[in-house]
Amino acid sequence: MLKRWEDLPDFMRIPQVRPYWESLSEKKGRLLVKRVFDIVIAGMLLCILLIPMLVIAFMIKADSRGPVFYRHERVTAYGRRFRIHKFRTMIKDAENLGDTVTAADDARITPMGKKLRRYKLDELPQLIDVLRGDMTFVGTRPEAVKYVEAYRPGYYATLLLPAGITSEASIRFRNEEKLLSRSEDVDKAYLTRILPEKMKLNLASIRSFSLLKEFVTLLKTMFLVLR
Repeated sequence: MLKRWEDLPDFMRIPQVRPYWESLSEKKGRLLVKRVFDIVIAGMLLCILLIPMLVIAFMIKADSRGPVFYRHERVTAYGRRFRIHKFRTMIKDAENLGDTVTAADDARITPMGKKLRRYKLDELPQLIDVLRGDMTFVGTRPEAVKYVEAYRPGYYATLLLPAGITSEASIRFRNEEKLLSRSEDVDKAYLTRILPEKMKLNLASIRSFSLLKEFVTLLKTMFLVLR
């Protein structure tokens, strides 16, 4: 739930964040419904998808050496850190061999990983994070710690809510990996070109938060994945 202004971390109690907090503070009932929806739907989907997820886990192990899950540290509401659940799509210890964000032609991506990324199946384990409260279905995508440390002050408003599986920014930048593949410095390109544009969309979504808009975002995401 949304914290009181006085209870926010010091780095978030700044003028740039205040308007977004005030907007959300008027919608606490809808935020409660959002959390109940997350718990119910994530629980149902985990039960339905358990067998397919076990099959995917077996295929990952058969495809390449390494763990089934990728557990990288990310940042969620109020700057709290957590280890995200994703199916591993890259070679073992890939984070030590290159950038945190990946381009479409990244040599670290495994053959099985390419298929999982194409259909967004690598993100199915994030249902666990939704159930635990570290994430929500619709919200700002969870960024790596080093990118959050480079945030402009206004970006901290996106930490008023849990990180999300999908968002309008995720839909708009669904070809992010292809865009980054054109850059010599992937990290720099992400921080200077892509992140600012995504944050404009994320902040606009917080300012105009509504359950109907979130439902539409979920439908658009499902349509794109199925297409």
